[in-house]
Amino acid sequence: MTGTAAPKPLVYFFGQGRADGTAAMKDTLGGKGAGLAEMTNLGIPVPPGFTLAADLCNIYLETGGFPPRLKPQLEAALGHLEAATKRQFGGADDPLLVSVRSGAAVSMPGMMETILNLGLNDTTVEALRVRTGNANFAFDSYRRFVQMYGGVVYEVPKRVFDEALDQRKRSAGAARDIDLPWEADPQRDRPHEREHLQGLFDEALRSRRFPVVRIRGSRQERFLAARTAIDALLDHPNS
Repeated sequence: MTGTAAPKPLVYFFGQGRADGTAAMKDTLGGKGAGLAEMTNLGIPVPPGFTLAADLCNIYLETGGFPPRLKPQLEAALGHLEAATKRQFGGADDPLLVSVRSGAAVSMPGMMETILNLGLNDTTVEALRVRTGNANFAFDSYRRFVQMYGGVVYEVPKRVFDEALDQRKRSAGAARDIDLPWEADPQRDRPHEREHLQGLFDEALRSRRFPVVRIRGSRQERFLAARTAIDALLDHPNS
């Protein structure tokens, strides 16, 4: 008498010298995931992370959602990532920031979506500013993240953000994005630049009937990001 085989994992962790996957698992982990797993197993100091199984694409395509067993696996993987980095996702002192990259068994350069610095929000950007001592770096990183998140997760056209950013640069007399005056100046009654841009982004989004992009630091962000990775593959069915 044979028992029912246990379902395959949906999340594969890699880091700290071990990986749940191998180079032979390209169909499950995609090219990037299999490569990261193999480098980790070879002892190369790869930054820790985790890969969502490619099977999720088929599940999502068939059902329009994720299976319930994904959430606890994702929670566990994030916990391992926090332990490995000694940082907390959404933490106010030393936040964990992650990148979300799409992948497939067949390489398609330039076709996959990416979100960098997932984990930045109104609270964690302040921690980044303090730790780096560089307000321009912190707030410009946050601005870029909001644009990527809005464009990839909510499918807001790039021009919506670009037009708002160009308007703010003209108003501030800034030639480049990095020239915007991000530091608050109480003596001149100048708030953080992000408040100006958030207002312009909100106005631009509402005028075009797009959802207003709010990054609150909720752990729900990673589920939206996971869905983004799946959607990116579905946009290119030949992957």
